[in-house]
Amino acid sequence: MRAPKAHHNVYVVYLRNPKGDGKAGYYVGMTGLSPEKRFENHKNGIKAAAVVKKYGERLVPKLYEHLNPMSYGAAKVVEVELAEELRRRGFVVFGGH
Repeated sequence: MRAPKAHHNVYVVYLRNPKGDGKAGYYVGMTGLSPEKRFENHKNGIKAAAVVKKYGERLVPKLYEHLNPMSYGAAKVVEVELAEELRRRGFVVFGGH
């Protein structure tokens, strides 16, 4: 049995004031694309999360770069863990499912 391919990535997008309360937030996602291409797709409305299309400012590589790449199964788990970690640190977090 072959090992799963490690070509999935988790990514974090900085969101400008998504709740309208003056506070920034983050969107956590996973993709088979590069984080840069996935963010570009969000901004262009391709399979986009509305909150990223409207409020997404930039990727935050320091929060995910060290984790990538990984298998699809690992990315599903890490996406949730990363979102929960940011929530525990007090950030508003979208995605991460």
